[in-house]
Amino acid sequence: MADHEHRARLGFLYPGHAAEDDYPTMASRLSPSPLVQVVHTSVGEDAHRVDALLDLGGPDRLAEGAAVLDAVDAVIWACTSGSFVFGLDGARRQVEPLSRQLGVPASSTSFAFVHAIEAIGARRVAVAATYPPDVTAAFESFLGEVGVTVVASGAEDILTATEVGTLGTERVVGFVTSGDHPDAEAVLVPDTALHSADVVTELEHRLGKPVLTANVVTMWEALRLAGALERTTADGLGQLFAP
Repeated sequence: MADHEHRARLGFLYPGHAAEDDYPTMASRLSPSPLVQVVHTSVGEDAHRVDALLDLGGPDRLAEGAAVLDAVDAVIWACTSGSFVFGLDGARRQVEPLSRQLGVPASSTSFAFVHAIEAIGARRVAVAATYPPDVTAAFESFLGEVGVTVVASGAEDILTATEVGTLGTERVVGFVTSGDHPDAEAVLVPDTALHSADVVTELEHRLGKPVLTANVVTMWEALRLAGALERTTADGLGQLFAP
């Protein structure tokens, strides 16, 4: 296969089951379409609660998941809350062993948000979260550590990823739209348990600004780390993937 036809091999460590089908959906809208592996990491308690999230993102769970992956060009811990609860330095320490274990670049959804915000040139954002308020506040704190200003935030106060995975388009459009703010240059929707691949362009059309959702930024980050972003075109995945 010629170099320009090479398909990036992307590994995603995804906790439990909720919206993992977003990943093959997104891959089908990318050209060239990447080879996507989604490994379901173990879950102790399905709860958007800080103690449960610290356990969810623990090193043993991630290492066990990474050991199942076939050869990949990049690996992402596809979980926002299970990474930002560790804080900026802790989130770095979380992904570094994955890179050593697999010998490829590694990141997490929390860092994907940071890099995506930089890529679109935003500094002031609104957060429309599915989480309880205290977990949402932890995400705001993480963003603050990298110099991003949160001008507004909303918390849907949903305890489990399982419930988030069942939310329909109308509910998602409703809480994301209500979470916007005139001073926000982008709206962040930080939960990989939320189906977003099919709704991101509608959200951006309604709000007239970039909307960065967890699964979309995670795919973008994987392509970036694999060195495939510049040669990849996307259909219907939002302004982050715009040329």
